Amino acid sequence: MASAISHRFNASDRSYFAILKKEIHAIAAAAGFTAKKLAEIDIIVAELVSNLGKHAVSGELFVKVREEENINGLEITTIDMGPGMSDVNRLMTDGVSTKGTLGHGLGTIKRMSDVFQVYSSKGWGTVMYCVIYTKALPQRVKQKKTEIRSLVVPKPGETFCGDGFYYKESSDHLKLFLSDGLGHGKEAQAATDAAIEAFKVCPYDSPLDNLRFIHTSVKRTRGLVGTVIHFDKNDRRLRICGIGNIQTRIQGPNGTRNYIGYNGIIGMNIPNTISDQEIVYEKGQVIMMCSDGIKSRWDVMKYPGILRNDLSLAAAALFHDFARNTDDMSIAVCKISI
Repeated sequence: MASAISHRFNASDRSYFAILKKEIHAIAAAAGFTAKKLAEIDIIVAELVSNLGKHAVSGELFVKVREEENINGLEITTIDMGPGMSDVNRLMTDGVSTKGTLGHGLGTIKRMSDVFQVYSSKGWGTVMYCVIYTKALPQRVKQKKTEIRSLVVPKPGETFCGDGFYYKESSDHLKLFLSDGLGHGKEAQAATDAAIEAFKVCPYDSPLDNLRFIHTSVKRTRGLVGTVIHFDKNDRRLRICGIGNIQTRIQGPNGTRNYIGYNGIIGMNIPNTISDQEIVYEKGQVIMMCSDGIKSRWDVMKYPGILRNDLSLAAAALFHDFARNTDDMSIAVCKISI
């Protein structure tokens, strides 16, 4: 399933709020939400931007439509560099306020969302994450043993995005692919789009064979860098191969493994002598992949407890601290618990 590009909204000034609410309403309407759901989304957005206006510094919203089992969901993430909160659970209780208001804001968002989580730290800021679905998800979706989240954002000022993320999952395997088209803009997106189309139909399991298949398929584009990860659910084998500067980090109970891809450009030149690398699988492992739009010194372990939440909070926290804002930016996070 392809990861949608997130719409990024500046919420640092109240003068943007009316336009922001209108645009998010239009995104939700196009995704097929009912009038009742749209009214609830309007309230959620109003509460989120009100909270940013009262408490936040450099507040932003990221919005995208995601699909699970052919059911659309609207995913809203807020990021700010405000004072942070020391007791998030208390502030979700109706009637609790730090600004002399009625204190219904976070409680309202929680009641109207299918998913609502907050991560905050004093002096660091806050990320909030909520999802509203067009209808209830089947129970089998809630019980899935893999969790995959991503945040893909164009370079500021760009409509097109050269970064992209796609995954394929079956009863036997899970395959992940993060791509970064050279440069940015329309031609970079064309390279990534072609690579993802090739990845969709590639019949091979080996990450290296996937990359070679993609390489042959995108030679008419400007090229890209990318990493493929394959997890075999039957024999618990985790293999990885990458070309170019996609950073991959695998966090497990027994430590962290880093992976940097081979030199080269997919679609132009790739080394003849490359191979898959096998990583020892541990239940609950978290796989994190970032394009070079994210600064290289990122470390999710600086956010205590964040991996116990929805993985979207981890992606948002990394973006909060390490986004370069000079290129397209992408973060993909996956937890396997089989």
